[in-house]
Amino acid sequence: MRESLQNYCDLFIANRDVVRDTFSMASNYLVPVSANMLTGKGITADAERLKACRKIIKENTGVFSSFRGNAELAMIIELAASEDPAQKFGRILKIYDTLKRDFYGSEYLTIVASVMADMMPTGDVTCYVTRGRNLYNRMKKEHPFLTSAEDSIFAVLMAFSEKNDDMLIDEMEKCYNRLRKSLGSEKNATQSLSHVLALVEGDWNAKCAKVENIFFGLQNAGRKYSRYYEVAVLGSAGIMEEEWTLLKDEILEVDAFLEAQKGYGGLLGLDKKTRLMNAAMIVVSERSDSVSRQNSSAAVLAGTLSMIAAQQAALVAIIAASSASAAASN
Repeated sequence: MRESLQNYCDLFIANRDVVRDTFSMASNYLVPVSANMLTGKGITADAERLKACRKIIKENTGVFSSFRGNAELAMIIELAASEDPAQKFGRILKIYDTLKRDFYGSEYLTIVASVMADMMPTGDVTCYVTRGRNLYNRMKKEHPFLTSAEDSIFAVLMAFSEKNDDMLIDEMEKCYNRLRKSLGSEKNATQSLSHVLALVEGDWNAKCAKVENIFFGLQNAGRKYSRYYEVAVLGSAGIMEEEWTLLKDEILEVDAFLEAQKGYGGLLGLDKKTRLMNAAMIVVSERSDSVSRQNSSAAVLAGTLSMIAAQQAALVAIIAASSASAAASN
């Protein structure tokens, strides 16, 4: 394993352990995704700072607030990674209020507000919210029964794209139609995957081919990747510059590393499909600057979007799975 990737993995496990021990009641599936949000920023988790950030959320929101649902841990992590958590949360709340003028309030919308606060720490976000809503409406027109709250995350991310709306929708549909047939993935998952692929420049066929090659390359190596929400994380690999063989091999390396760690594998550990998703998420996050090697603002934005897309796709997968599980038990 590359030294920098090994160092990333070591920090990821250290951060996961701190987050897990600090929030013992948190979902075992959500903890690693949240820990990766810190690791991607090169930050070592601090238990006391995490607790202080949870206190900020509780002091500024009600018991039934969307900020206190499945996305709460991710919000705590976002605040802990900022220089001034209280100020950051104030900004997030203001953005959330702006978003609610065009979207229904939800735990997914809290994530959107957090992402926007990162990408735009100051200034008016109204134009991005409006464009995001327009894109969401067009998504819903194309797929009225598939498009729902989780798609608001990707719709607003696309609002930062330099492509026009027609180009974004056209590329999403082309990617959706191709990957739905080739991967046989679940429809909602394929839609999320197509959203990730449409975020940045590049030939849509080439991006789809890279995802397909990684997906089946992992399968041929004996690691079956999920065809459900987790598959959207592979979209972030599809928009990276590295060859698919290299990305596939590194995902396998990280998967083998995770398998040897406590909390992965065994009867009480996370299942294999979740572990493989975590491995893909880690590889994309660690290599996120690879798409921004060119000295241009567009390339830098693409690199930022690729890392955010990997994290948000993983987060959406976990929240969607948790919601589905809760609905089934009820």
